[in-house]
Amino acid sequence: MAGCDISNAHLGETGFSYTLSLINGKYKMTVLYTLMEFGVVRFNEMQRYIGGISYKTLSSTLKQLEADGLVHREEYPQVPPKVEYSLTERGRSLAPVLDLMCAWGDEHRP
Repeated sequence: MAGCDISNAHLGETGFSYTLSLINGKYKMTVLYTLMEFGVVRFNEMQRYIGGISYKTLSSTLKQLEADGLVHREEYPQVPPKVEYSLTERGRSLAPVLDLMCAWGDEHRP
């Protein structure tokens, strides 16, 4: 990328920008990481694991990730209601990115 002419470039037309549009948000990467690490996770389990995230925020984040095709929501018709979340194939395709971020953090953490 070095040596490109910035005067004709547009960030919004890059793969970086598109990827960022999907994972940008306070908890999106955290939710994706949680599902990558644990596979199928129920809502309350995820909320407890993440900690400090409200019901409304987690619900909204999961809905956004589901709308973007990164998370699958499975609802079981029972009482009490049971809902499980997992990564879609598209969501799992982000695993190498998350793995690299984890490795970088492990290497550079004080």
